[in-house]
Amino acid sequence: MTNLGRYILFIGKLFTNPESFRTYFRLIIDECIYIGINSIVLVAIVSVFMGAVSTVQTAYNLVSPFIPDSIIGLVVRDLTILELAPTITAIIFAGKVGSSIAGNLGTMRITEQIDALEVMGINSVSYLVLPKIVATLIMYPFLVILAGALAIGGGYLAASLAGVLGTPDYLMGLKMNFNEFSVTFALIKSIVFGFLVASIAAYMGYYTKGGALEVGQSSTRAVTVSCIAILLSDFVLAQLLLVR
Repeated sequence: MTNLGRYILFIGKLFTNPESFRTYFRLIIDECIYIGINSIVLVAIVSVFMGAVSTVQTAYNLVSPFIPDSIIGLVVRDLTILELAPTITAIIFAGKVGSSIAGNLGTMRITEQIDALEVMGINSVSYLVLPKIVATLIMYPFLVILAGALAIGGGYLAASLAGVLGTPDYLMGLKMNFNEFSVTFALIKSIVFGFLVASIAAYMGYYTKGGALEVGQSSTRAVTVSCIAILLSDFVLAQLLLVR
């Protein structure tokens, strides 16, 4: 409970004594490049293989003559949009970006750079952390959209190259009984997950104490706590928005 209260106070400090808009704009652009653009390749590779494996395994398990092959495309589509694209990508994102945020802020803490900002009268939480969170909220939904499109494309490649089902059946399954709210739900999850990863990682790094060893430990804790928060919030959002 102590850490939870400290985390809430940490979030509150983001909006006290802010800097100028021009300063934030420059920092946010830099963070968007670092957080979003530099993550595209990893997200793309994982997403394509995620979709391909989902298609092959679904086709392997649906062997009943009473189930049409087009159902495979439907299962892969819904599985990708509702869970694989936002949630699995968030865990990968926490491992890459979350650990990096915690490590960078932890290094700044132990080298007294954060203390120097405080001495100059700058709100270090707002100056260092707010641009990272805003950039994550901007870029992570785009990464989720990219992951979903590439996963479905990877499923199409698996269907055509591996021969597990015909591509017309796969495309028919993608169009079958589509619920538009699934995309909205995935985007809501992406915003929540992006905020959790960026804020938790920043919190762990900002309050690092000790030396280089503790910076590594902070990065590890940031990834661990972020993954737990992602899975917990995934369940809560599903209960609130999907269960009727």
